Amino acid sequence: MSARGSSRDRWSSRSAFVLAAIGSAVGLGNVIRFPAVCYENGGGAFFIPYLVALFTAGIPLLILEFGVGQMTQLSAPKALKKLNPHTEWVGWFALLVALVICFYYSALMAWAAQYLYYAVMGFFNSGQLAWSAAAIKGGEAAFFETVIRNDFSELGEAATFSDLWTYYWPVVIGLAVVWFATYAIIYKGVHRVGNVVKWTVPLPIVVLGILIAKGISLPNAEDGILYYLTPNLAKLGDPKTWLAAYGQIFFSLTIGFGVMIAYGSYRSKDSDVTNNAFITALSNCAISFIAGFAVFSVVGFLQLQGEEIIQKGKGLGLAFITYPTAITEMGGYWSPIIGVIFFLMLLLLGIDSLFSLVEAAVAALRDRYVHLTQHRLTFLICLVGFVASIIFFANRAGIFWLDTFDHWTNEYGLVLVGLLQCLIVGYFYKTDRLRDYINKVSEIRLWGWWELCIRIITPTVLTFLLSYTLLEDIESGKIYGVYGTAFDSLAKYPVIGFAGLFFIAFAMSKMWSYLLYISLGVAVFFVIWYLLGETSPAIFCALATSILIGGLIHCLSVARKGKVNPEPEA
Repeated sequence: MSARGSSRDRWSSRSAFVLAAIGSAVGLGNVIRFPAVCYENGGGAFFIPYLVALFTAGIPLLILEFGVGQMTQLSAPKALKKLNPHTEWVGWFALLVALVICFYYSALMAWAAQYLYYAVMGFFNSGQLAWSAAAIKGGEAAFFETVIRNDFSELGEAATFSDLWTYYWPVVIGLAVVWFATYAIIYKGVHRVGNVVKWTVPLPIVVLGILIAKGISLPNAEDGILYYLTPNLAKLGDPKTWLAAYGQIFFSLTIGFGVMIAYGSYRSKDSDVTNNAFITALSNCAISFIAGFAVFSVVGFLQLQGEEIIQKGKGLGLAFITYPTAITEMGGYWSPIIGVIFFLMLLLLGIDSLFSLVEAAVAALRDRYVHLTQHRLTFLICLVGFVASIIFFANRAGIFWLDTFDHWTNEYGLVLVGLLQCLIVGYFYKTDRLRDYINKVSEIRLWGWWELCIRIITPTVLTFLLSYTLLEDIESGKIYGVYGTAFDSLAKYPVIGFAGLFFIAFAMSKMWSYLLYISLGVAVFFVIWYLLGETSPAIFCALATSILIGGLIHCLSVARKGKVNPEPEA
């Protein structure tokens, strides 16, 4: 590893970079989210809009992020500032969103770690697992009764405010293990990351193959696979199907986190860009596709057992209720064997994504504060992440916090970052300059398709996605989630926290005039909030409007000054 300031840290090889990028992209969402989204949006027919979204948004944005990072040799905030001096805040906002995601992503991994522990214990209990109906009925696994099963199904209106703040040591211990592993992997920089991903990326794929082989051998597995793949062509006429496809592509490629910009910056300036982007994106989508066979083969098997699969198989319940239930039905020692394999796979998939998010933040802070070491920054971020994860996600309210944070960071934060990146490269920087640089170093040359996507197609789709999500939330009255529990009194705080990320991003960029603009917008928001009443959905229109006005003022200011930096130096 080279000293900071003389030259930038480097991947040990191209394969290390590609594996790290694939590991970052392929995460829990490939197993938890994709199969359910596919089923709900037309089964096999969903692959049509999914592939369209891949080639009109996913790959173009991935090429953009790899290219910007590699050309500037900087992390997201400084790289975007290099393109235009007024856009550094977008990079900081992306990293802040990524850190919030880290907080609850680690909680999911802590849950998986608890399942893994109890699956191992099943070998010493004649194959009976702690989350089986018999064990829970006998009071042998309070963790699953209170933290997992109740949170997904039975907590409901029975929860009181004090219940929500009941903490559980098994989750705290799981979080400690997850954050320590993250620190140990990245505190020495990308060279160690390159060594780790040589194992953590291929192993889950091998494990996934084992799960598929076991799954398709189960009785009635073919019915589950038919659930997954049977095309419902009528869904192609539903705009929600197309929005779901773009949303899935966008969320699953780690676009908008600042990760791919940071990873690209650790490559030399003459390295290939487009080829690596295609390999990363197509590998991610292939793994998502085959994960569906592993999940829905056991869904078919569980249907044979008389379970209500479709309702229980949505979202997180697919990984933490449906699949574990199917595991307990396999009988004998197959239950702990498959349990260990499945939850080990989740942990291996999750750790690559988690440490990539942390590494992106470390890279940005090292570019900003060059006197701080990788070791110290990694320790600080992991410590903050560990504490925040305990506060919000190691208690009975954890599933509610997770749902609300996930909604705002994924469906608003990341989409907004992607949209702003398209505007920065497409309109506030000479797009052909980045294209010419990428063509100069890449095997696959870009042409009008890429510029058309970056300038028109992708920003149009993302704008529509943002608007549609906001209007749906307002219309349903669930702008910050309505659960019918004591948590409703807390649900507004993640929304306020999301708005606060803009303040921090502008402050990190030392853009004090924009802080004034957005402060005025927020002041208007609180006045309207007071006048209309706290529960009125109109207050959120005011919030969205204030942020939009601040963003428009920023964009107009950038366009008016017209300052675009020259091509970044080596």
